[in-house]
Amino acid sequence: MPSCFPRGFRHAGLSLLILVTGSIGAGAQPASPAPVAPDSRLIEETVERAKDLPNLRSLIVTHNGTVLTEQALGGTRLDRPTNIKSASKTIMSALVGIAIERGVLQGVDQPVASILDQSIPSDADPRVRQITVGHLLSMQAGLERTSGRNYGAWISSGNWVRDALSRPFVDEPGGRMLYSTGSTHLLSATLTRASKRSTLELARDWLGEPLDITVAPWTRDPQGIYLGGNEMALSPRALHRFGEMYRQGGTIDGKRVVSENWIRESWTPRTSSPFTGDRYGYGWFMRDMGGHTAHYAWGFGGQMLYVIPTLGLTVTMTSDPTEPSREDNYIGQLHALVADGIVPALLPKQEDTTGSIGSGAQPSSGAPL
Repeated sequence: MPSCFPRGFRHAGLSLLILVTGSIGAGAQPASPAPVAPDSRLIEETVERAKDLPNLRSLIVTHNGTVLTEQALGGTRLDRPTNIKSASKTIMSALVGIAIERGVLQGVDQPVASILDQSIPSDADPRVRQITVGHLLSMQAGLERTSGRNYGAWISSGNWVRDALSRPFVDEPGGRMLYSTGSTHLLSATLTRASKRSTLELARDWLGEPLDITVAPWTRDPQGIYLGGNEMALSPRALHRFGEMYRQGGTIDGKRVVSENWIRESWTPRTSSPFTGDRYGYGWFMRDMGGHTAHYAWGFGGQMLYVIPTLGLTVTMTSDPTEPSREDNYIGQLHALVADGIVPALLPKQEDTTGSIGSGAQPSSGAPL
C-alpha cells in the first residue's frame, strides 16, 4: 500500500487555518453548517492529549478530505495492516449492503434459514427460522451471545455456524440487542454460500479495488469461512478511507461503492447497547457529540472509526489490540478526544455580541463513558 493517502486527500499543516469549501453529506444527515476554519490550536492540543495515551497507536483526522493530522505512535506505520477487531462488523455491514444492491441477497427481511438451512440442527428451536439478515446486522437475533465469556467455547467448536444457530434463545428475534460475533459470522457464511465466493474475495472485489486499499487474509473457521466480525486486518489509512467513503455518501473518487440508501439504513437506530446506551444500527454505533451525530465503529482494545458527515469529519484511531478498551475508561478517553477536542475545533465560534465572555467552544452532549 502506498505510504501516502490515495488520491482524493489533501494534506495541511496544523499551524495553518484551512478554509473549507463545504462538506459532502451522506444523505442520511442534514445539510452541513456554513464552512468554518478549523481551530488549529484545539487540534494541536488534542494531538498532545492523544500522545499521552500509552495504548494509542494511530490517529488520523480529516475535514472534508483535508488531513488535519496523521499520527503514528508506538512504532506503528499508518500503511501497515493491523487487527481492527470488532470494527470488522462495520465492514461486514457494508458487504451485506453491496450484496443486496447486487441481488446476491434479497434484502434485510430475508430469513437466513433460506441460505443456511443445511447448518440448522433438526432439533433447533423453530424461532431460528424467523431470524433475518437485518436481525443479524442489528444484533437482534435473540440467540445467546457468542461474545464475552462465551467466545472461547464458540471458536473451540468444530462448526462455528452450526454452533451459533444452536444457541438457546434468550429473547425473541427482533428483541433487545445481544452483541454477538456469532451473528456477524452467520452473515459471512450467508454471503459465502449465496455468492459462492469467499468473504475475502468479496471484500477485495467490492471494497479493496474501488477504495484502492489492501485487504489481507484473516481468520477462517473450520469449514473455511472467513470470520465475520472480528480479526480483519486493515491499515489505519485503509480504515480511514473506508470511513471517508461513508462520509461522502458511499462514493470515492467519483465511484459508487455503497448505495446512499444503505448508509441511511445502516445509520438508522434500531436498538441500543446495554453496556453504553449508545444507539446501534446495522454495524454502526451512534452517539451525540457537540450537537452532531457521530457514527462509529468500535473494536476491542480501541480500534475506532468515527464519521460525522454534518461536520465533514472522519477520525480513525487504532490501539494496542491486546488491551481491553473499557479498562480504566480508555474508550471514554478516545470518545473525549473527538467530542471535547476535535469536534469543538470545527464548530463556529460564538460571537461576543452581548458583552458576555464566550468560551468559543461548544459543549459536548455525548459525555464519555
